[in-house]
Amino acid sequence: MDFKKCLPLFSYIFHPIFSSIYGTLFFFVIAKNYFNNPQIYITLIQVTILTVLMPLSMYFLFRSLGLLSSFTEASIAERRMPIAIQAILLFVLIKYSISKEMFTELYYFFLGGLLSTLVVLSAVLLKFKASLHMIGISALTAFIYGLSVYYQLPFTYLIGICIICMGFVASSRLYKKAHTPIELIAGIFIGMVPQLLLFKYWL
Repeated sequence: MDFKKCLPLFSYIFHPIFSSIYGTLFFFVIAKNYFNNPQIYITLIQVTILTVLMPLSMYFLFRSLGLLSSFTEASIAERRMPIAIQAILLFVLIKYSISKEMFTELYYFFLGGLLSTLVVLSAVLLKFKASLHMIGISALTAFIYGLSVYYQLPFTYLIGICIICMGFVASSRLYKKAHTPIELIAGIFIGMVPQLLLFKYWL
């Protein structure tokens, strides 16, 4: 079996629209004792609707209109509208759903995601295509690291697995010729730096 043929799978498993729900699920697994079940379920539903279901709906709409050609690869011109919509949805999420007082860590996770989205949108307007996949998995990795420090839990192996998955995702993007190494590195920085800068507000 040729492992290279399995690499594109990582582009789907770690598609950027799933990073938010992965981070939210992990947060509640770690901090579930601090919240009641209705709070957890309602938040998960809100995050799922705004970061997964609505973007997927918009994808199928844009695909039917001929404005998007692929779920995992998109040209610079095709990226503008989806990324702008993602920024709006993340703003709505942190403004009206994820309370800073109640879900502090999660609030800053999504705020970091919003900052990354605005940076990558600016890059798109400047004709630079940073890897959205690397932004998503890098932000998730940084968030898991932050939770391990904050809750003083030994997530060494999990963080190691996340870093390995980052390598697989990067290899997948190179294998599919969707990005250059520079675009992948830019994605890592755009995803991680906002998360790391916001650590000081909740660590």
